[in-house]
Amino acid sequence: MKIYLRVFSYAQSKLFILTYCFFTFLHVFFSTINFSMLIPLLDVLFQNTSKDLQTVQVFPEFSLSINYFVKLFNYYFFFIIQQYGKLPALQYVCGLIICSVILSNIFRYVSNQIVNKARIGIIQKIRNHLFTHLSSLHLGYFSNERKGDLLSRLTNDVQEMDNSLIGTIKQVIIEPLRIVIYFFFLLYTSVELTLFTVVFLPLSGILVGLIVKNLKKDGRKSQETLGSLVNIIDEMLFGLKIIKAFTAKNYIDQKFTSQNEVYSQASYRLEVKKEWAGPASETLSIAVVAGILMYGGNIILAGNSGLNASAFITYLFIFSQMIAPLKVMSGVMSNLQKGFVAAERVFQIIDTPVAVTSKESAIQLQGFEDKISFRNVSFAYQDKQVLKNITFDLQKGKTIALVGASGGGKSTLADLLPRFYDVQGGEILIDNQNLKDCTLDSIRRLMGIVTQESILFNDTIYNNIAFGIATATPEAVEQAAKIANAHQFIVQTENGYQTNIGDRGNKLSGGQRQRLSIARAVLKNPPILILDEATSALDSESEKLVQAALNDLMKNRTALVIAHRLSTIQNADEILVIKEGEIIERGTHDTLLRREGAYRKLIAMQSF
Repeated sequence: MKIYLRVFSYAQSKLFILTYCFFTFLHVFFSTINFSMLIPLLDVLFQNTSKDLQTVQVFPEFSLSINYFVKLFNYYFFFIIQQYGKLPALQYVCGLIICSVILSNIFRYVSNQIVNKARIGIIQKIRNHLFTHLSSLHLGYFSNERKGDLLSRLTNDVQEMDNSLIGTIKQVIIEPLRIVIYFFFLLYTSVELTLFTVVFLPLSGILVGLIVKNLKKDGRKSQETLGSLVNIIDEMLFGLKIIKAFTAKNYIDQKFTSQNEVYSQASYRLEVKKEWAGPASETLSIAVVAGILMYGGNIILAGNSGLNASAFITYLFIFSQMIAPLKVMSGVMSNLQKGFVAAERVFQIIDTPVAVTSKESAIQLQGFEDKISFRNVSFAYQDKQVLKNITFDLQKGKTIALVGASGGGKSTLADLLPRFYDVQGGEILIDNQNLKDCTLDSIRRLMGIVTQESILFNDTIYNNIAFGIATATPEAVEQAAKIANAHQFIVQTENGYQTNIGDRGNKLSGGQRQRLSIARAVLKNPPILILDEATSALDSESEKLVQAALNDLMKNRTALVIAHRLSTIQNADEILVIKEGEIIERGTHDTLLRREGAYRKLIAMQSF
């Protein structure tokens, strides 16, 4: 129930349930009146109109009760019989049935429009909330989650919520309402028969409940294995070149087939149990109908009840109408279990706290004037200590290079500056202002980042360069591309700056992708640059072009550079040698060479 309430909290209007219930009640009420008309209809057809006319010749006194409307109907019904005969009375009943059918369907249409509008709005808001929250989470969250599973939650689980939770709101409201109204009509028609019915109907509910109880476990297994299946598909699409190169097609096919078998079996078990609920409830309901027929028929034949044949037939007909809602409700309860599992998986992401946020009292950094200071900075991934008491200053307009073996903490150090993670010990300051006291947007507006892997989007060259800059002009984009040594190859593409570069830029070479990343940083024109091994994955010719673009980009800017190719950072103002999270050497290129320490060994290893 908590999940249901949480899902509907996304509705634009919280009153839509009440409005829907109101029009649904009118729909069910008028559709039930249709069935109640069967009694006078049968009375006319079977010549059973010998009621005490004294009770119906007096116009009934108004009251808000079912009895008043019954007396009012009987008054006009027998008035028409007396004045005009049975055929006009029959026409009168049929006319009322037509009117009630029209009203019933009008109210059904209105109620459906209300719930459909709310349903679409709820799913839209949930999908938006999930996406925006996911994009706000810190990078460490994604290191512990499978990409395919996250994609499955964003797509399949949200869709399952729509189908199984929000999509069943009509049945969840209208079917119980229908059952209640039918029940009260049955109670009004015959208390004795209805009490007999109440004794046996709970058996159906108990049986269905036992079946539904096990559905949630199978539903969770089905959704989790579907996430694993999507993850394998994503890995195959991303790593297809490696799969083919290492002749691993059979391995990946077998992996997918095996996981698909697990998912299919889980889905089959779920469907088997779901299908049991409907037939079980229907069988028990029919058994109860047979019992009522036998019990009620015995009462009428014995003459121990005021219930006549036409009322008894109508009673049986209305009770039989309760079977369909009961069957639907059993199916709905089955579907809800799968929907609850999907909702739990979606809300698990939404409930994940955003580890890196701006404080309410955070200030806006207006610019960068003096220096960046790392003061005793420490950081750990869970139990693994990555950085230990790192201290240094990066003056405005200077370049500091971080070098050392892989896994030493260089990239983590660079990620702390734009607050992709927050320091766990010490502090980082810009112009003596602690980053934790500043808004995230104002920090990141000061920085441009170029990473080893060029992160591009399936869009045009123009939009990739102008990414995130709404005020960019074609002239500014072209100038940025020229500074990044990218303009020449761009104009040679099919549609120039409007050429689509494909998924992750796969229509371009590595050097071309990297130059687009540099052009994007140039257009942003940030005072602070973070270059994370920007040339390490390139061939010599591409490296030369990219390095020239980087040199132009770094002019008059403050730069923090991570490099494995040490030839690219010889002109850095200071080089920090990082090993196991600590600075073991620092100085200029020439100074470190003369010391014959760790830096000189790194240079020697890269020398031909």
